[in-house]
Amino acid sequence: MHTGRPSVKASEISRRAAFTSLGAALYAIGAYATAYIESPWGMGQFRPAVIIPSIFAILFGPWVGGVSGAVGTLIADSVKHGTLYIPSLIAAVPANFLAFYLLGALLRGRFRWPRFIAASVLSLAVGNVLCAVLYTSYKSLIGALPPQLVPGLITGLSLWWFATMVPFQLLALPPVLKAIVSALPSLAPLDVREECVSGSTPKREMFATLCLTGALMIIVGLAVLLSQSVASFFVGALSPGLREMVKSLVAAMFSATGVMLIVASAFVAILK
Repeated sequence: MHTGRPSVKASEISRRAAFTSLGAALYAIGAYATAYIESPWGMGQFRPAVIIPSIFAILFGPWVGGVSGAVGTLIADSVKHGTLYIPSLIAAVPANFLAFYLLGALLRGRFRWPRFIAASVLSLAVGNVLCAVLYTSYKSLIGALPPQLVPGLITGLSLWWFATMVPFQLLALPPVLKAIVSALPSLAPLDVREECVSGSTPKREMFATLCLTGALMIIVGLAVLLSQSVASFFVGALSPGLREMVKSLVAAMFSATGVMLIVASAFVAILK
């Protein structure tokens, strides 16, 4: 007797493949839009588009989120460089896959806004550290990066990526997700629908995450500016001609990012 199960399974696979392709395409476009905004080290991109694979991970599960993130970042990086970009394949692809797979796995069937904040912090932190470690290790291995710069660059890129992604993840994603669920409720799992309709984003947790991250960035920025040992950790391996300029830019980058996060946390406290 034909039960219809194979066709149901095939339909679900097709559905996931379609949404994975859509997520990858949207993420590639979003990532490429800011691909030329880089850190003072000349590597590492500003990427608010992380909310795209995050939304796909929440709506369609960890595999869709992870694969769409991995494929999307590879497309964006390869288009930017005009060829298949090997550092992206080695570092960004596995890091994006892990980050968004982890986010989807932590929230699957248990979506609540406080849990979303905790899962976002964890997944972004893990993904960014992994990407920084793999990227700098590869660059050092092929001789494109002084080995002495690797620890500072891992730390600097991880902090900057996280600090510039988390405000978009916490402030921009919830209203976008709610709008999608309101317009197309059939796309969302039951727990996501219920939380988007009846749940409210927790002001205290959002404020604490943004404020603490901002304070950390300001402290690091001031430390780079005022402490020779901290500055040496981040830029000491650079050539003397570049060292002071990059030091000033790194200090400004951390400080400005921190100030913006503090302002965002105040915005949450006042208006939410």
